[in-house]
Amino acid sequence: MSSCNIDHPIADVEQKLADQKSFLPANLHDGSAKLLSERPDQETLNELFHLLKKYDLASEEERADRDKKLSQLLG
Repeated sequence: MSSCNIDHPIADVEQKLADQKSFLPANLHDGSAKLLSERPDQETLNELFHLLKKYDLASEEERADRDKKLSQLLG
């Protein structure tokens, strides 16, 4: 994943999460929703957005890598 200099508003991250809900493991979706409800800092929002971006189009290997990074982000 490439880095991006755009700060993603929480509404955009919430929409991205909703768009990818059917593709994400339930625990990662629920954990991400909980994280968003806690109003994380901008860096966390940006990281979450990019992990979710095009998740549905990612290969199984890429999804596994993103799942691992999501789990780490969710702590």
